[in-house]
Amino acid sequence: MTRILILEDSKDCLKAITVMAESVSEHVRAVPVNSLKEARAALDDTAQPPFQAFLLDINLDSNNNDDISGITFAREIRMRKEYVFTPIIMITSLANMELTAYRELHCYQYLVKPYNEEDIQKLVGKLLFLSQQGETRDAFVVVKKDSINYKLFCKDIVCIKAVPRGVNFVLLKEEMKVLYLSIRQLMEKLPSDQFLQVHRMCVVNQDYIDYVDTVNGLICMKNGEQVEIGITYKNELRKKLRI
Repeated sequence: MTRILILEDSKDCLKAITVMAESVSEHVRAVPVNSLKEARAALDDTAQPPFQAFLLDINLDSNNNDDISGITFAREIRMRKEYVFTPIIMITSLANMELTAYRELHCYQYLVKPYNEEDIQKLVGKLLFLSQQGETRDAFVVVKKDSINYKLFCKDIVCIKAVPRGVNFVLLKEEMKVLYLSIRQLMEKLPSDQFLQVHRMCVVNQDYIDYVDTVNGLICMKNGEQVEIGITYKNELRKKLRI
């Protein structure tokens, strides 16, 4: 089920968008909210599954042309790890807010009022397709490089090595250096059943361990990387890998 939160202050528009969105597929469930307070409550409702997309009206106060409550809520969404990359669509009649939404909030798209049923249905169709790809089910870690958030899927990380002022991710197809991030900070974010710290300077993905050379104190990874085993980590390594 693709759950889409729709935030719109006009009750008539909110009802219309909800009907249009759910008419796309029986697998789409719209969650309509009429205010910033209702939107926050829906976001905090842990009893419900997470949202796969957000449609947010920027101006939630028809008596105040300067109101940008939708932008405020979008910022709150992006502060949550599980929604760093979730598609956000801004609904706006304020052309000058479009650039802000794209640059700062990494919005997927925007709708300019007045819109029609075809606009909504095409957009929801795209969101349904993205949701059904299943990408969000894979574990990932979010890192910031050059002020840009990157989603690194755990299945693509071979190992992580400490470097001066940061860490270096050794990925399946490339490497990425991220400054001002430590191994200790990463271990708090990574799945403990998949990643193992084997040295104060290195973490490995257990799925990519080829073999362990206990004589020379090395771990040989499937991509050819060799990682030294730290003395204080040997016992824990033996327990985890049963060697």
